[in-house]
Amino acid sequence: MNDVLMYSTRFCPYCVRARNLLETKSVKYTLLSVDESPDLWKEMENKSGRSTVPQIFIDGNPVGGCDELFALESAGQLDKLLGIG
Repeated sequence: MNDVLMYSTRFCPYCVRARNLLETKSVKYTLLSVDESPDLWKEMENKSGRSTVPQIFIDGNPVGGCDELFALESAGQLDKLLGIG
């Protein structure tokens, strides 16, 4: 299984949807909460080039946010990217 990292906030509905999708696949992931951490938020922006949450990385590669994660799932590519299929 590949390493998954997600920058998130506690109350973002898109973050919750992305976490739920990963959890239904039994994927372990590292969650970095940027709620009260300007340093982590800046790190997320620098790594992803985006200022919205969630920002998801698989094996260090930026995937994007919730919409991109679900698009990969719909295209049948997410399991392969995660290393579970």
